[in-house]
Amino acid sequence: MKKKISILFILPDLETGGAERIVTTIANHLSRAIFEPKILLLRKQGGYLEYLKKDVEIIDINTKRIRNSLQPILKVIYQRKPDIVFSGFGEVNAYLSLFIKVFPNIKFIARETNVVSEHVKRKEIRFFYKFYNNYDQIIAQSDDMKNDLTDKFNIKKEKIFKINNPVDFQFINAKLKNISKPESFPSHYKNVVAIGNLSSRKGFDQLLKVFSHLKDKNILLHILGDGKDAEMLKQMKSMLDLDNVIFHGRQENPYRFLKFADLFVLSSRYEGFPNVLLEAGACGTFSLANDCPGGIREIIQIGINGEISNIEDSEGFSKMIVHLLQHKFDEENIQNSIKDRFSKEIILDKYERVLLDLANKK
Repeated sequence: MKKKISILFILPDLETGGAERIVTTIANHLSRAIFEPKILLLRKQGGYLEYLKKDVEIIDINTKRIRNSLQPILKVIYQRKPDIVFSGFGEVNAYLSLFIKVFPNIKFIARETNVVSEHVKRKEIRFFYKFYNNYDQIIAQSDDMKNDLTDKFNIKKEKIFKINNPVDFQFINAKLKNISKPESFPSHYKNVVAIGNLSSRKGFDQLLKVFSHLKDKNILLHILGDGKDAEMLKQMKSMLDLDNVIFHGRQENPYRFLKFADLFVLSSRYEGFPNVLLEAGACGTFSLANDCPGGIREIIQIGINGEISNIEDSEGFSKMIVHLLQHKFDEENIQNSIKDRFSKEIILDKYERVLLDLANKK
């Protein structure tokens, strides 16, 4: 019987973020006749642990800080000798790139999570990108990411393979089964939802400025998520006297909010390939996205599943919200727009082909 291809995925943890969700989806659905997936975690914690299939081995190196994780990661690679190492987190990718040549019989893949020139500002981290061509393959989620790597970091084009993020409709539909509208969605208001880590990258400060123009409208903004800027954003809400904004914190089932939202808004300053924009579409909800780097124009089909506007023009963006809330969009068309291009079956087929080709490459 032909030996299975062993793949070691590397992540900090399995908290409910984009990279974690994607790696969980890939590991769960790779063909077990061909692949044997394992996941190395810096710390065994996070909401996606319960969704990971039981046959996916978890290797916990129990390390709190990424900078202290390199030696134990290299030790596991040396001991396990997987066919492929798949690093799915930017900072780990950067550190690991320096040591790839130590393992000539192992293939290495890095999956980038953001437009690197926007996301990585620390000089000591950017230094490691000088060694990124050591990777056998680099996965970019969008054209913006791919072009950024070649133009700003001199990564060879032939090293980069673009694979968009998958949407697991089966998972989302299970989360939507037998749910009701959130109690915080009054029927006499239009309810706008935004989701993400409360950090500068997600641009919620810009979104609060937008909603300062909508105080006299029956429109509520529901922000889901937590993060280091939570207190600052709540203070900003208070300073702007925004009774029309509600912070809900991290939600176990955000799809409930997406399903019943009248509009989803993506306010990010930059992205990689925003899962939440895909998931809003999978829930049948129309989106308004800031025109930022990170695959926005690959996801949004204007007038079908969303619109794009410049959030720095806060008044113009607010007028676009009002305009869109006056329309009823076809849920089935929105869902099909996402399903036809980004369903997990389509995207995972691309991953399997890349992994198989790489494993067979001499």
